[in-house]
Amino acid sequence: MEEKYILSLDIGTTTIRAFIYNSRTETIAKAVDHVILHYPEPGYVEIDPDELWNSVVDVINKALNSAKLNPRQITAMGISTQRSTFTTWSRVTGRPFHRFITWKDLRADKLVKYWNNSYLWRFIKVGAYVLYMVSRSKRFKAGSVFKFSNNQTTLRLYWALLNVPELKIAIEKNDAMFGTLDTWLLYKMTDKKIHMTDISSASATGFFDPFTMQWAGWAMSIFGISLDMLPTIVDTAGDHFTSTSKEIWGHAIPIKSCIADQTASMWGSCCFDVGDVKLTMGTGTFFNINTGSSPHASVSGLYPVVGWRLGQELVFSAEGANNDTASIIKWAHNLGLFEKPEDTADIAMSVPDSDGAFFIPAFSGLGPPYNDCTAASGFIGMKPSTTKSHLVRAVLEAIAFRTAQLYDCVRKETNYTFNTIRMDGGVSNNDFVAQLVADLTGLKVERPAEVEMSSLGCAHLVGLTLGIFKSKEELKSLRKIGTVFTPRAHIKKSYDVTISRWENAVKRMCGWYIDNKWSQNSISDSSVTPQNSFKNGKAK
Repeated sequence: MEEKYILSLDIGTTTIRAFIYNSRTETIAKAVDHVILHYPEPGYVEIDPDELWNSVVDVINKALNSAKLNPRQITAMGISTQRSTFTTWSRVTGRPFHRFITWKDLRADKLVKYWNNSYLWRFIKVGAYVLYMVSRSKRFKAGSVFKFSNNQTTLRLYWALLNVPELKIAIEKNDAMFGTLDTWLLYKMTDKKIHMTDISSASATGFFDPFTMQWAGWAMSIFGISLDMLPTIVDTAGDHFTSTSKEIWGHAIPIKSCIADQTASMWGSCCFDVGDVKLTMGTGTFFNINTGSSPHASVSGLYPVVGWRLGQELVFSAEGANNDTASIIKWAHNLGLFEKPEDTADIAMSVPDSDGAFFIPAFSGLGPPYNDCTAASGFIGMKPSTTKSHLVRAVLEAIAFRTAQLYDCVRKETNYTFNTIRMDGGVSNNDFVAQLVADLTGLKVERPAEVEMSSLGCAHLVGLTLGIFKSKEELKSLRKIGTVFTPRAHIKKSYDVTISRWENAVKRMCGWYIDNKWSQNSISDSSVTPQNSFKNGKAK
């Protein structure tokens, strides 16, 4: 029988990966390139569309050459992308109006603070709570505690609508198209034939309603987002993605799936059953639990997202996130705390504790249970005896502490019985962090032989869609576990005082960046309120 080859393209925050797998999910070849990030102003984090496209074309060519395959031999491909990163472009020319504004970008921070504290939003949340008390609807329960955040697309898109003149003009002419990275990539690959997003990527934007499964009407109204510029929402896999233009790689490659990276890693880790948990530790930390056919309404800040939709199969996920993980390791490296990231586990274990020093990992604010976008990062409790080794340990401990907090939120809000965490992502290679997560959660932590689960998840989804794999049970049988970390109860108990002191340190850093000039009483309506910038969904 002729071998089947599946191409997976995975675009993360910092890297672009192309993997080619065979029908046994064995890696035949891979190629990696870096995402070029631009920082034109403090807090701005952008990706140039042309640079990204050139890298995508190049990395797939390298993977094909490494595998000694031509595009005709690729059975199909799947795509996974970072979420909430977006651009807008002309419907007529296809030219972007601005660079991609990434999920790490903080340009809308003042808008986030303003809207979370605005009288209008407080009124909406109170109204949602009243409706919840009357109807007991989970949708209104979620609405009563919803907060805007920088990593959601909503207010970054609103910023663009206010500040990009070409985009304003294009909206008036119905010439504007919006897309997260997956949408734009599909648009480019198919030579402008489709304007689609899969439901897992749509649900992570912040203006998709997982309870109605539609773009959120409240967001359209409040922020003047035109429905005409938004992509069609489709299933996570199927024939609707068509195929790549033959001019790109010399032959049309069928595209059978397009999926958000965190959902893709759930597929790679085979989290198919309700209550299954995966923990991705990449640029950020993402703790996802399969909640089955119902979205989770959280009071602590867990975000209900759509995992995937395949025909009649609809699966939701409750997600807790800490946006700074590998980015903190990189910062500590640039600071000179260590020479090589792979040495940090040994450095941390070279000292018995952090010598009373604590690190707060909040470069992008703090997620659940704090949900504070005004929190600051920093070391607290350093003494003359504190060394670099103590600081390295404090940084790694903080990453594990925040992960344990995310797990506590999930445990308190759900009735599932948890036994295992399936860990992936670059930081999961750190034995100190992986073992401490096991100790603090009391759960067995499984680290796969290959930690890049998003790419593998794409292959699983494509293969299942094409019938290369007959069932999810077959995919489970192909799963390869590299290392298992067993929890040590005595270690968890020894950390009780340390964690309590660390939590006190975190509280000191919460609210650090509150800016009075953006308070409700001092901001002028004309600067940010939508009714003065938009009329009937159109920019003035």
